[in-house]
This record gives sequence, structure tokens and C-alpha cells, in this order.
Amino acid sequence: MLTLQKQIARRWFLRDCGIGLAGIAAHTLLSRDGYAASSPGYAGGLHHPARAKRVIYMFQAGAPSHLELFDYKPELAKRDGQLPPAELLAGYRAAFIKPNSALLGPKYKFASHGQAGIELSELLPYTAKVVDELCLIRSMQTDAVNHAPAQILMNTGSQQFGRPSFGAWTLYGLGSESDELPGYVVLTSAKGTSGGASNYGSGFLPTSYGGVPFRSSGDPVLYLSNPPGIDSDIQRKTLDALTQLNQSALALEGDPEIAARISAYEMAYRLQTSTPELMDLSQEASETLQAYGIKQPTESTFARNCLLARRLIERGVRFVQLFHEAWDQHGNLTKDIKQNCLDTDQPSAALITDLKQRGLLDDTLVIWGGEFGRTPMVQGGNDGRDHHNRCFTVWLAGGGLKRGHVHGATDELGFNVVQQPVHVHDLNATLLHLLGFNHERLTYRFQGRDYRLTDIHGQLVEGILA
Repeated sequence: MLTLQKQIARRWFLRDCGIGLAGIAAHTLLSRDGYAASSPGYAGGLHHPARAKRVIYMFQAGAPSHLELFDYKPELAKRDGQLPPAELLAGYRAAFIKPNSALLGPKYKFASHGQAGIELSELLPYTAKVVDELCLIRSMQTDAVNHAPAQILMNTGSQQFGRPSFGAWTLYGLGSESDELPGYVVLTSAKGTSGGASNYGSGFLPTSYGGVPFRSSGDPVLYLSNPPGIDSDIQRKTLDALTQLNQSALALEGDPEIAARISAYEMAYRLQTSTPELMDLSQEASETLQAYGIKQPTESTFARNCLLARRLIERGVRFVQLFHEAWDQHGNLTKDIKQNCLDTDQPSAALITDLKQRGLLDDTLVIWGGEFGRTPMVQGGNDGRDHHNRCFTVWLAGGGLKRGHVHGATDELGFNVVQQPVHVHDLNATLLHLLGFNHERLTYRFQGRDYRLTDIHGQLVEGILA
């Protein structure tokens, strides 16, 4: 006999909520087309017509130096070795260096590219070829000065652990278009990310919205292969029995995590056939591999992950995030940032070109950037830069964005934003807008409060919208 508590839980779930198991199934199907989300708390539907319907986020963890890549400062070069103006440092908080360290001029030359004449570093020859497709924001700002909190802020809108990531919010709002693959896939290269799984987790959203890391060797997802002695027929019967038990528990308890568990088991079963084909780059033309700079198709590289990102969105994955942590040049800046660009410049540009040629760029949102910038002052003798949260650069491409456009500007030393500042919250508000959502209305109630990606902040950056 059911306890009173379980009877109430079942009545509330099946009667008062007015959904039931059939409703859950219908709601999930609708969510794949962006008409509803498959968990309670979201009102459902796009808030306005979307300009993009999927995302590829190339997160350059470790913080690339805007001064060597995107934001040329001839005055900084002229003042190389001098002390920064005292008034510039008033109230300044550095991560490691003394604020009155000497200025360090840019280590590489810049030139104008594209029809718009956008200045880029000589380290980015491939990005220069696609610059007319890009929208550069040179006026980014953030609150955090160290890697883990800054990465988590950039990806979740908060420096605190436990908040849903941008990818999780996207999947919550739009649902997935794929029955064979997770809606949110994570690919890593180099050192991955200092912020760990918090950068792609679901937080207090149901776990089905979190990012699923794919590995480069062995099973793409851990424990995907059957153990010895278990064939597909035995596995199918086992899963069917387990699903019946979980559905009974779901009907009694009404816990959305049980529904997420049912979905996860079924997805894992389908992944056994879908991921081997996905990860096999031998199907790609040699010209494509060359365009991305892939020399060993099985080797775990940023280039391989860029090509996998295109293959994933072609198969209906809603959000693909690449983490590449290699940009923390406190010393050896000249050598290391050159190598970083050799690893990332060609495949980043190839992805833009590939998406455009396949007709996917117009409704795909592509993001490239890290968690903050680097100081105009030197660190590590004469060849390094410290963390700098007052300004940095990201670039965007794809649906709904201006192309061949630069937004915002920094001062003559690349120290402060002087035109059109864009905070992390403003960027996230704008990205959600492009996906069809008002960032103030895409909410989830948790512990008595309505939460959102931008918390209580965020303004739409009208200047970058096409």
C-alpha cells in the first residue's frame, strides 16, 4: 500500500501539474523544434524569431593576449620599457604582478585585412582570410581576475559553482534535434579547462541539459562498449526492464531526475552505434582534412575537434563546446603564443569556411574567445603578461551578427575600454537573443527564486546585430 506522502506526490505530478507520462513524451518531442522545453519551470516557446538555432563555442581557456592578436597598440610599442602612468593604475587590481611593472610592447606585427580593413596580428593569417565573416568585440569586460572563477563566469554568468552553463540554458530553451547524440557535446584539447565540469554542467537544471564530454581515444563516452559476454540483445532486454522500473518510480515520485535517467540510458544505447561513425574522420575528403590542418585523423587536437564540431551539428547536436587551455602566457609569451596560433588559427578559420560552404553559417552561432585579457605591463622578466579583466577581445560569426565589423575600443595602451563596453552578462544576453530568447524571461525556479543565465544583469548589445 502506498504511503500518504507517495500518494500526494503522485497526485500532484499526474493531476495538479496536468501532464502525466504522455504529456512528458509530447513535451519532449515539441522541445526538439524549439516550441517547449522538456522540464518544468520554463513557459515554453521562443520569445521572438531566432536568427540562429545552434552554437559552436571555441573557448580559448587561459586567456589569449588581445595585445598580440586582435587589438594593436602602436603607442604601447612606443612606450615599451617605460612605467605606466600613475593615474592609470588608480584602484587597479592585478592577479600577480605589481601594478607599476614596466609596459611591454606588442611582440608581433599587425596589418589590415578584408574589405573592412580590420587589423589582425601576423600570427593569424588564416583568420585574416575570413575576417569579413567575423564580428570582433574589442571591448569585453569581466569581474574575475583568476582563471577558474573567470571561466565559470564566462560560461555560467556567475563565479559561483553550481549554476547552469550557457550550453545547458540553450538546450533547456531549445531542446535537442538529435535522437542519436546528446544535445550538448564537449570536446577538449591541450589542458582542457581550469574551471572543470562547472563550465559545461547543468547546475540546478535537470542533468539531461548538461554537456557530455566526448573523448578522443577509446570509447568516445566512458563505458560505452558492452562488457565481455553481453551482446546487444541481452543489453536491450536489460534496458527495457530497467526502463519499466524507472517509469514506475517516476509515476510515484514525480522526480524529473528519474525521467532524465531514463533518457540517459536510452541515449547511451543509441550512442553505441552513432558515435563510432561520427568520430571516424576517414570518411572526410583529404581536401577537408588539409583545410583544417589535420595530419593524423585520430590524434586529439583542436583541429580535429573543429571538424568534429561541424559533423556534430550536421547530426542535430544543438550546442558544441571546444575547450583549449593553452593561453596562459605569464612568461615565454613570444614563443608560446605563436605555437598556440599554429594550433588554432587554421582550424578556426576552416570551420567558418566549411560552415559557409555547407549553408550552415547563417543559422549557426560561432564564438571564439577566452575568459579575460592580458596586461599591457610585463611579467616574467621581459616576455610575459599577467591576467587583465578590464578589457579583452572575442570574435563571433554566423546568424544575426554583423560581418566584417569591429565593436568597441580600448585606450592607447590596451588597458581600459573607452568605447562601447560589453560585459560578460551583456554578451550572454545578446547570444540568447540571437537564439530567440529574452534573457530576462528564460528562467528556472530553484529554491524559491527564478534564476537566469544573466542573473540580474545584462543588456542587449544592439551594435553587433545585423
